[in-house]
Amino acid sequence: MMRAALVAMVLLAAGCARSIAQEPTQGINLQSWTTIARGRYLATVGDCTACHTAPGGKPFAGGRAIETPFGSVLAANITPDRETGIGAWSNEEFLGAMHQGFTDQRLYPAMPYVYYTKTTTQDALDIRAYLNTVEPVRNDVVSNQLPFPFNIRLGMAAWNALYFDAGRWKDQLGRSAEWNRGGYLVEGLGHCGACHTSKTFLGGDDSDRHLRGNALQGWYAPDITGDARTGLGKWSVADIVEYLKTGVNRLHTASGPMAEEISDSTQHWTDDDLKAAATYLKSLPGGNNPAPARIASNDPAMRAGEAIYVDRCAACHGVKGDGISRLFPTLDGNAAVLADKPTSLLRVVLDGTRAVSTTAAPTSPAMPAFGWQLNDEQVASVVTYVRNAWGNAASAVTADDARSARSSLMARND
Repeated sequence: MMRAALVAMVLLAAGCARSIAQEPTQGINLQSWTTIARGRYLATVGDCTACHTAPGGKPFAGGRAIETPFGSVLAANITPDRETGIGAWSNEEFLGAMHQGFTDQRLYPAMPYVYYTKTTTQDALDIRAYLNTVEPVRNDVVSNQLPFPFNIRLGMAAWNALYFDAGRWKDQLGRSAEWNRGGYLVEGLGHCGACHTSKTFLGGDDSDRHLRGNALQGWYAPDITGDARTGLGKWSVADIVEYLKTGVNRLHTASGPMAEEISDSTQHWTDDDLKAAATYLKSLPGGNNPAPARIASNDPAMRAGEAIYVDRCAACHGVKGDGISRLFPTLDGNAAVLADKPTSLLRVVLDGTRAVSTTAAPTSPAMPAFGWQLNDEQVASVVTYVRNAWGNAASAVTADDARSARSSLMARND
């Protein structure tokens, strides 16, 4: 009897061991861990955390206000919580959101499906696989905060007819694999056009000015085409890679929304993907618009601006506007300084800024605010001077421009 009992125990233990060994693999793709890791990287490339994580909130739990010209939209909870997140969604519903801007209702393009539609089905499903592994958070977000009539989602059908072309990215024959990979990232998952392409009065992309700069959130996202004066024409591929990886290069320092993009997303891209994106961007033709006539150095605004610049700016940016490489950006020939709209320049003079801190370049230098010291006419003068000193030439900035920027900044900070 003892022997029979022992045999039974051994068989039972063996059966349990087999069951335990087999259970974790039942219905699970052997490549699942690779898929999840790949999805995590792709979610980082798409910068999902920037919108879907509220300040001080749990990752991907939503609630962050996304500013649009028509009001704010709150980013959705995309954790796997089944009641308030996307845990109950099927893969088809997730693909509908990514590729069509539609789940059980039409989405607003604050969720950049206009660009994500170019993402391959596999990449989108890998992102879903990763999101399924994050902490489920119960956070019921009412995304639609728009005023009437923009809160009527049915209107998005007409908007989509005007501005949305569904479909995956198609590699171009005659272009290198690197260039096509860069195009896939820039035009698709990286959704660079969401910030850097100007919008129509209805909020759709102005296709005639693709990636040639756009005002948003009190900043000006600059031209990132190959334009020689206002774009990346003076940047090399290596300059672009360094900027996206570290937040600084020999010409410029990232701040504002781009600082967040670099901190959350591009500093984590692989070097190959950064080089691919840079290669693609360098190939894009700019408008190559001729520079406006330079404002004469004896103009009263230029003379006043020079005095202010020497007194308050030259210590960091240099008397000749040459700055300090990788610390304080050069102003002579700086495409952001020469941008069509001086929005960002006015903002940093009025409110100051802090550069991004990255793993590769953690210094994060800051520029102090001068809005409390300078009146609107003085702000306009120094910005006009910077835009027309040394080798620069750009339109003048008026006291009304400075006043408007100050008012907008005060309203934003309230």
